[in-house]
Order: sequence, then structure tokens, then C-alpha cells
Amino acid sequence: MPILTTVDLRTRTLTAAELTAALPRAELDVEAAAAAVRPVVEDVKERGAAAVRDASERFDGIRPEHLRVPQAELERALAGLDPAIRAALEESAARVRRVDEAHCRTDASVQVVPGGTVTQRWVPVRRVGLYVPGGRAVLPSSVVMNVVPAQVAGVEQIVLASPPQKEHGGLPHPTILAACALLGVTEVIAAGGAQAVALLAHGAEDLGDGSGLEGVDLVTGPGNVYVAAAKRLVRGTVGIDAEAGPTEIAILADDTADPAYVAADLISQAEHDPLAASVLVTDSEALLTAVEEQLAVQVPQAMHEQRIRTALAGPQSGVVLVDGLEQGLAVVNAYGAEHLEIHTADAASAAARVTNAGAVFVGPYAPVSLGDYAAGSNHVLPTGGSSRYDGGLSVQTFLRGIHVVQYDREALASARTTATALADAEGLPSHGRAIDIRFEKDR
Repeated sequence: MPILTTVDLRTRTLTAAELTAALPRAELDVEAAAAAVRPVVEDVKERGAAAVRDASERFDGIRPEHLRVPQAELERALAGLDPAIRAALEESAARVRRVDEAHCRTDASVQVVPGGTVTQRWVPVRRVGLYVPGGRAVLPSSVVMNVVPAQVAGVEQIVLASPPQKEHGGLPHPTILAACALLGVTEVIAAGGAQAVALLAHGAEDLGDGSGLEGVDLVTGPGNVYVAAAKRLVRGTVGIDAEAGPTEIAILADDTADPAYVAADLISQAEHDPLAASVLVTDSEALLTAVEEQLAVQVPQAMHEQRIRTALAGPQSGVVLVDGLEQGLAVVNAYGAEHLEIHTADAASAAARVTNAGAVFVGPYAPVSLGDYAAGSNHVLPTGGSSRYDGGLSVQTFLRGIHVVQYDREALASARTTATALADAEGLPSHGRAIDIRFEKDR
């Protein structure tokens, strides 16, 4: 029996809105989650560390002794890290750093008129809070993906929060701590979920060790719907990168695709969460049949078989049958997947026509798993179709553009007529007066 539900769009002509509505999508009610976590966020704002401990005891089953992880624990975790994992983290960080350094923006100055310049300066955010989940999976790779671009951007202060673990005495997982130590992050907080986001945003007078925590300017990082809801609630007090939802993969494939690869890649994202979305878009019924046959073989072999089956059978996953490449591209652009793989005869050409995706993986040897760990790209990406207006985490996330305007008297004179005419048109004559006064000899 097929695992994936099929949506047949062949011979159908749909508007953009109808197409978007017809596609599989996870139901993510951030507004409802925001109502649920609002008391937690407000409590942390009012009571600080005590509220975080109460929430940790309620949601994580542990009341951390230390909200601020002692430096000795970070060093101990790094010393005990498996050498193979350490080498992998170092290589992953080196690849991400290489990409971010190449993409880091530099100041640019434009001479608008002789004597008049506008310079765009790129200034790093001063203090950032990075969130790394610790639920179904331990994600040291997310430490790399958050920390490295912040460091390349030149962020002065980095504080990282990750949930306390009962199995580790109320500290975050040792692999998370080791990754922090490896990258030189010394301010690590044992807090998860909405309470962590609230603590990062609002700070606290005393974490229980006699020292407080200064609130940050920006919060980034993936998490569940409650983390997304907490980000929504603190936005404005701090900046956020995005309200991330369950992970997604869409695969655009034709009859040249290898069904074993396609099945494995759908499974790899379904492994994350029962709400994870795995969507295949194809014009080949033969490929669909072969992929279902591969799923029947590969899913029972997976460690997290039940989780994967739940995700693949859910309303957020499925197969979309299309007439050909043109309709397939229209579908994936309407869907705007977090991760989009292209398995077609001319994959690079098709990928160049993608306008909405968090990241695009081209051809049979660029699976999403590569991007998760070792491509050099970032794996913190927009979900839920938000790629139509947002991009993934990068060095740019941690930079702010500031215009610096420098005009001499002659340059101002050349702009005087334009500026004062527009000031009069807008009924703001004092704006124009502020320019005219500079040219009055008898003042």
C-alpha cells in the first residue's frame, strides 16, 4: 500500500492561490501556540531565572542547578568529545566559514554629485542570542550554523541557549557544549523552549550564580512551534531571524531520477519529526511507482521507522503529479520549500528558474543531508512557504546597513531645489527651511 498521498494536477490550470492551496502543507498554528506560551514569556520577563527554572522543571523534567553553564563543564565536554565528531565539526565549521567570508558585505561609497557621497556601512549586531534545540535529536551542527556566520560578521557577544537534559544533570547535551567550546563560545545557557527565547530577549538580574544576563539584540536559530511563537512575542524587543516551522523537503524529479536516492532523501527529512514534510513533484508515474517500492524497502530499515511513517503519511507530505517541467517548476515555486532538490535531465537549468526556496540542491550528488552538515551552506532556512519573502541564516543576518551621508556646501546647493520643492509638496516647510538657512548671508 502506498505511503504517500497523491495530488494529481495534470491537465489542471490553477491560479497561484489555487495552486498553493492544493499543495501538501504542515498545519502550524503559531498564533495558538503564542497564546499558550505568552504566560511563560511574561513570567520570565517579570521573574527572570526563577521563572526559567520553573518552566524547565515543568517542560523538561529537570530544574537546572546552573542556568549559566560553568566554563569547566564546557572544557570537560570538549575533552571528552569523540575525535571523529570533533574532526567533523571542525571541517563543517571551516566550510561554512569559507562561504560566509566570501559572502560578507563590505562598505561601499557612491559619489552622488561632486562633493556629495553616500556610504553604505555594514555594522554587526552587538549581542546575539543563538538557540539550539535539544528535543528528539541532538544538533551540534546547529551550533556551527548559528555561531560561525555571527563570528564572521564580527558580532562582539554571543550567548547560546540549549535545553537542559535530565540525563546530563540539567546541563545541555555534552556534544552541544563541546561544539560551543570548540568554536570559542563561553556564554552558554541551560534553557530551552519559550523560556529560553524570553530569557535571551529580556535578560535577568541574576542567573543564580550572582551574575546577571544582559538581554540580546537579535535571536536566531531553529526550534519547534513554541519556540517560533516565543520569537513572535519578543519581536520588537529584539530582532529575530524567522519563525521556523517543521522541516520540509520538496523534490522535483523526472524519469531520469534514481528512485533509491529520491526515497532516501524523502526519508531523511521525515526522520526529523512526525510533522516533517516530504513532497515529491514529478511528471513520471513510473518514477512514483519505483519510489514507493523503495520506500517499502528503506523505511523498515530506518532507526526511527514509526516517526518516518507518520511524517510521510501525514497531510503535509505527498506526491504531486504534473504535466511536465513547466508545471513542476510552477508547483515548487508556489510551495517555496525549505529544501528543494532538483533531479531532472538538466538539473542546473531547472534550478536557475527556481525563485522560491530556502536552499536548492542540484543533481543526484547534492542531497539535503549534505547541506545539513558539510556543503558550506547554512541549514537554518525559511519554512512554511516563507522563502517567498525571506532567506536563510547567513552572515548577512548579523549585519545592519547604515547610510552615511556627507555633502559639502556646493553639493547641498545642487540638491536644494529638489529637496525644498518636495518639502513644500508634503506640507513640511520647515524641512525646506533647514536647507535654505544654510544659504542666507544676512542670518
